[in-house]
Amino acid sequence: MTSDKNTISGVSLVKASDKPGTEDNITINVKFSVIGALREAFTERNWEKAYNNHDNTFKLRYGVKLHTGGLRKKEIGKPLDTYKKVALFWTRNPKLTQMGEKKIWVQISKNFEPIIPNSQSEAQQIFLDFDEKMQFNASELGVGKHKIEAEVYVSWFKHDYAEPFDETVHSKEIEIEVTK
Repeated sequence: MTSDKNTISGVSLVKASDKPGTEDNITINVKFSVIGALREAFTERNWEKAYNNHDNTFKLRYGVKLHTGGLRKKEIGKPLDTYKKVALFWTRNPKLTQMGEKKIWVQISKNFEPIIPNSQSEAQQIFLDFDEKMQFNASELGVGKHKIEAEVYVSWFKHDYAEPFDETVHSKEIEIEVTK
């Protein structure tokens, strides 16, 4: 399956507790993935081409905002605005490169924490699958039933193996009941 487009897919909200009190913190995990051309092009062969063309870094910017549902949308909690960065590097480690004589591999950083994946598929998963924990105080909502949705955006600039991308999508609403 070859695709020439990218898409933000599978945006879902997972709540930690069903009926928090007004004094509690509410935790919601926002999960999503980037599928399409970039996922298919994020391969060892393309890493080597990009490295040889001096395109050694790739910065993927993304963010998550939580809103109350309904007509009057109100932003809740602190919005997330961060990035993941890929650095291509030359290595002699035979455990990393799967393509015989090829010596280029990736390091993926999120919030300044570097990760060196063991396989190409693990690199795609670390770089293009997201699971962000969002927290806010239940008192921001007040007592009662509330619908919450997430707004997710992802963007990057043109690279040797990827066209520029900028997209924003919304999740389906979930319901949270805040008790006294």
